[in-house]
Amino acid sequence: MSSLSPSSLVSAWVAAFNRQDVDALAGMYAEDAVNHQVAEAPVVGREAIRTMFAAGFAAAEMVCIVENLFEDGEWAILEWRDPLGLRGCGFFHLVEGRIVFQRGYWDKLTFLRQHGLPIPQD
Repeated sequence: MSSLSPSSLVSAWVAAFNRQDVDALAGMYAEDAVNHQVAEAPVVGREAIRTMFAAGFAAAEMVCIVENLFEDGEWAILEWRDPLGLRGCGFFHLVEGRIVFQRGYWDKLTFLRQHGLPIPQD
């Protein structure tokens, strides 16, 4: 993976995401990586990230369609949509060919409603 540019690695990430390959996804992250989907608490560590993806794929049919993919130095920025109309974006910081930090922005309430999942009551 170390030879891939940030945008190429994120393209590979999208392909692994769309085939729900949690092992391939986890392998793209550094051992101590942080994945922070802003609608959720940050997830720290490759194994915890693997668990997060496995739980997500078990709960809902998720598909990532690339709208735009930008690269700047060690960063890639992904603007995406899914077949149900949800849109979001993700920021990926790569160091030595691995994702060390990822932050994603998307509307959790819309996601839960679209997939018929329970809406938490505060």
